[in-house]
Amino acid sequence: MHRFFASTVFALAFASIASAHCQVPCGIYADQRRFEEMLEDEHTISKSQIEITALAGKGDAQSVNQATRWVVTKEDHASNVQEIIASYFMAQRIKSDDPAYGKKLMAAHKVMVMAMKAKQSSDPETAKALEKSIFDFYEAYEGKKPEFEHKH
Repeated sequence: MHRFFASTVFALAFASIASAHCQVPCGIYADQRRFEEMLEDEHTISKSQIEITALAGKGDAQSVNQATRWVVTKEDHASNVQEIIASYFMAQRIKSDDPAYGKKLMAAHKVMVMAMKAKQSSDPETAKALEKSIFDFYEAYEGKKPEFEHKH
């Protein structure tokens, strides 16, 4: 029983670390995938904001229920963007000895702030600003324009 308990505690302790891309360091990175994931989150935020606006003012129980679910979804996806920036890029990928450190750090910070603003608002302009900040961060991080498609 003691061995099972210790194994469970160990697994749970490292499960939260693994979700932020391990930080072991494993040396396995997928920067492009992280950018695409943030853009997918932004797309979901945008869709959520549109749906929240459409449901606002209807007042019936089903509309209130569905609007609440969209708000939770929007906030979860904004938090995911912030988690990717903090745990993946800032903790692991942006190095202080990089000549472009300041530029990358400022662009990453902008993504986090825009995700916060999108989380706080149902205004679709905040999702557009988040998308722009992700593309700007990509350019600062990679040193080139984004080379992948992202459509709404």
